[in-house]
Amino acid sequence: MTIPSSLPFRLGMAAAVALLMALLWLVLRELGMPASLSPAALSVWLNGQGVWGPVFLFLMMVLAVVVGPIPTLPVSAASGLAFGMLTGTLLAAVGALTGAMIAFFVARVLGREILREKLSSHPVFASDGSQRLLFWTVFLTRLIPLFSFALISYAAGVTAIHGWRFAVASLLGMLPMTFVFAGLGNTFELNPTLTVSAAALVLVVMSALPWYLSRKPHSRLARWINLYRQP
Repeated sequence: MTIPSSLPFRLGMAAAVALLMALLWLVLRELGMPASLSPAALSVWLNGQGVWGPVFLFLMMVLAVVVGPIPTLPVSAASGLAFGMLTGTLLAAVGALTGAMIAFFVARVLGREILREKLSSHPVFASDGSQRLLFWTVFLTRLIPLFSFALISYAAGVTAIHGWRFAVASLLGMLPMTFVFAGLGNTFELNPTLTVSAAALVLVVMSALPWYLSRKPHSRLARWINLYRQP
């Protein structure tokens, strides 16, 4: 994909995306989206929108991912409350991936060419940078909700990772915790102890995995996922 290199084009595209996100926020607020963004309030509002409810959920997740300070957790939890765990997970994941791709391409347009020229021999920023390393980096950081979804998307945009690899790594990495968060919203009132325990267990496993792989680069697990090239 060839991206025009002129500064006015780059700035114009960034301004257009910022304006679009601002308009989207204003439209959703005019339609009655709760300002508190609590899962319970959001789910009540979404259920009252009829066939437009899933569309509004999708747009809310896009907005939450592109505009970093807006949290994605309440939206994911509301998706489970409003539409059930499976449908809610699908809607939240598709919205999050769409937002991630928007952030990715904005960063690519704004900064990719500059970094590629200045760091032409760097394995992350060069044209022939390590796709395997970048794929697994995105995948592992998506597994851990402590990392900002927006920040990862913008940062990946200026690296050498191919757009389709970024999309696949993001989708596969986000699904486990999106499912947990949607389930948290869907079942918290019925069985909070079970839900919180399951979420905590997934968080521990996902957080420990990168640490284990860094300490055991030649373990059977590392070889199975081909995280490191074997000598």
